[in-house]
Amino acid sequence: MVVTTAFEQHNHSAIFHFPLLSAMNVSPAKENILKRIRQALTHPTPIPFPQSEGNSSVYQPSQQELEIEFAEKFKALQGRFIYCLNREELLSQLRALFQANKWQKLYCRDESLKQSLSLQNAGDLSHNDLATCDAAITGCEWLVARTGSIVMTAANASGRTVSVYAPVHICIAFRNQLVYDVKDVLVQAREQYGHQLPSLITFATGPSRTADIEKTLVVGVHGPKEVYVFLVDENE
Repeated sequence: MVVTTAFEQHNHSAIFHFPLLSAMNVSPAKENILKRIRQALTHPTPIPFPQSEGNSSVYQPSQQELEIEFAEKFKALQGRFIYCLNREELLSQLRALFQANKWQKLYCRDESLKQSLSLQNAGDLSHNDLATCDAAITGCEWLVARTGSIVMTAANASGRTVSVYAPVHICIAFRNQLVYDVKDVLVQAREQYGHQLPSLITFATGPSRTADIEKTLVVGVHGPKEVYVFLVDENE
């Protein structure tokens, strides 16, 4: 069936033809599909979790201490985890790491952390060029045990850059910064910052890695090739 219409433009008539689909033109296969859709709509699939309102976590609570949970997940991602009983052991472990790797160009923008490490002769932190440093040292906001992630924000010194540009990222964290899941980070961020959330929240999960080229895993392409977490068994 064809509908014909015309209109006037510059004293010329134009004629258009619009074919209309008729129910008579529907193929048996298409009609069968439509029939099955109608039948499915009359018998809807029940909601799989009718009691859930989206407030409960998909993941079960951890059955072990958060320190162990984080260490296992972080090491599985090729991260380097070092547990320190106190700040004195932290400084000793840092000095040993710097000497073993012969790292001399150390980058740190966190003034309180920088002052603490400098006073204890943990290394020369005067290097101020992130692109040419041997390693960069930062704190963090939280550690997510379930995913082995370091959480940094724009409120931190180097919160935007180190997790992307440093060849080696050394993160110093404390026991009270451990949380279990990502949702716990969001809850604490809201409590800490209220409606003035940082403009950037970064979840850095292990060293940078990609398999874009021929599905071959390469580490350190888009960010640090090594990530260390020194967890101090004290509150910050």
